[in-house]
Amino acid sequence: MARIAGIDISKNKRIVIGLTAIFGIGKSSSQKILKKLGISEDKKVQELTDDEINQIRSEITNNLKVEGALRSEVQMNIKRLMDIGTYRGKRHRRGLPVRGQRTRTNARTRKGKRKTVAGKKKATAKK
Repeated sequence: MARIAGIDISKNKRIVIGLTAIFGIGKSSSQKILKKLGISEDKKVQELTDDEINQIRSEITNNLKVEGALRSEVQMNIKRLMDIGTYRGKRHRRGLPVRGQRTRTNARTRKGKRKTVAGKKKATAKK
């Protein structure tokens, strides 16, 4: 098992997929890293030499913002939006969808579990 950027990468996956376990690295950036270093995408993580793992590790630490640093930057960006009072910041603060999705139905991921509100009582006819 290779440890890169504080993440254990599964040894029986292809390296191009294994690198995507790191927050901030997707498939395309993984492919760019491997192409730059001249490492085959088809190699499995367990087939990599220690030298190749060290090359990947140094490439990621020197040229990419990943894991903790990236997470904190994203949180600071959201906090900045909330502090300056933008529409997106207000949506973050209220826990509603930020990117224009409808909220009358759906949006359960952001809104949380349903909170039932009592319906309006029917007026009874007086004689």
